[in-house]
Amino acid sequence: MQSKVSRKEMVRQYKEITVQAGIYVVRCIASGRAWVGTSRNPGATKNGLWFGLRAGLHRETSLQAEWKAQGEQAFEYEALEVLDEGVHTLNVFGVLKEMKASWVARLKAEPLL
Repeated sequence: MQSKVSRKEMVRQYKEITVQAGIYVVRCIASGRAWVGTSRNPGATKNGLWFGLRAGLHRETSLQAEWKAQGEQAFEYEALEVLDEGVHTLNVFGVLKEMKASWVARLKAEPLL
């Protein structure tokens, strides 16, 4: 069992972790369609996203259908925006929701769940 001191230190360190959540876009170059999503780590989200699309398991049916029709080579992934470090952990969800809505409108894209 850990001592109280080390446990308190671990809790303190956990509370100081900065969230690198943000917004990303998946674009189909062939059709010009785009999908905007949020992620806790937009820089690393592509691997999981591509895995689901390759397996035919992505829950966004319009994206999955476009992937099937156009093929992987027609798609690109880009991390668009990362949250500022000053955003409190409890506000992350709301801020991401607003950012996503803004990017969906700006890019005339479809939102990802």
